[in-house]
Amino acid sequence: MKKTQEADNVVIENFRIRVFRAVAQHLNFSRAAEELLLTQPAVTQQIKALEDELGLPLFDRGGGHIVLTAGGKALLPFAEKMKELSDEAFAAVAEAFGQSAGELALGASQTIGQYLLPTFVAAFRRANPKVKVTARSGNTDEMLEALLSRAVQLALIEGPERRKDLHIEPFMEDHMVLVVPATHGWADHEIKVEDLKSEPLLMREFGSGSRRVVEQALSKVGVKAKDLTISMELDSTEGLLSAVEAGLGITFVSRWAVRNQLSLGTLKIARVQGLKLSRRFSMAYPAGPEPTGTVGIFRRFLLSQAMEIAPKRTGRIAVP
Repeated sequence: MKKTQEADNVVIENFRIRVFRAVAQHLNFSRAAEELLLTQPAVTQQIKALEDELGLPLFDRGGGHIVLTAGGKALLPFAEKMKELSDEAFAAVAEAFGQSAGELALGASQTIGQYLLPTFVAAFRRANPKVKVTARSGNTDEMLEALLSRAVQLALIEGPERRKDLHIEPFMEDHMVLVVPATHGWADHEIKVEDLKSEPLLMREFGSGSRRVVEQALSKVGVKAKDLTISMELDSTEGLLSAVEAGLGITFVSRWAVRNQLSLGTLKIARVQGLKLSRRFSMAYPAGPEPTGTVGIFRRFLLSQAMEIAPKRTGRIAVP
């Protein structure tokens, strides 16, 4: 989808600048060529033509790797602004005819990316069929870094975040639940917080928004990380759920992540007295004015419709 939109925008955006931006992002001519649907010699030719036009080298190709020169670093912010202006131009023309168009690059933390984002994007695209959407996922820290590096335009994240360089805006509520094997003694029962100290606990990796939410909630009720028996750390929610099904321990996950397993009866919920694991999913974008163009349209779409279009829960989910 991204490649198609790039091809559409070439009539507005300088082609050599577009090639430069791709090489600068990847610092690899072959990967840039793959993204642009060009041959590597064609990419090299375009970069050389741009360097000849400017009279300065943009990349240092020595030492077996590629880095931006001082001139390349100076040009990159302007190349990114040209891309933004090109997208805004397409969006403005489409809006004049009552439509939305352009490119939207989204980042999403894993829970949102796997369980909610496809539904959000599908609903958004039904209302805005001319918007080309690309998406990537990772943990919360990775998505915020992708936002700062301009690899994505908007990041959907989980967990509390405070950063001066980004604006963090909640768009829907979520609850995390304690998941246990179907045959576990805690299944469909209520336990005390202190009971958690005696069971092997499976956790997401450091940098995960879900992990921060769990640690902060436990800390508020007097349970520190050192009091827990963290038997395994995994880098995905699906990995956590599979490990619980295999009897390796218990875990906390979003209610959205476990709805299918609850419906099938392969996993169960245990309620924890006094433990509140509600949180908000948030969207992050650079500090400053509210987003415009396709980013602004998607932001308003989420704020107004996220809860209504979220996947319907299946099975009975007990929320503490």
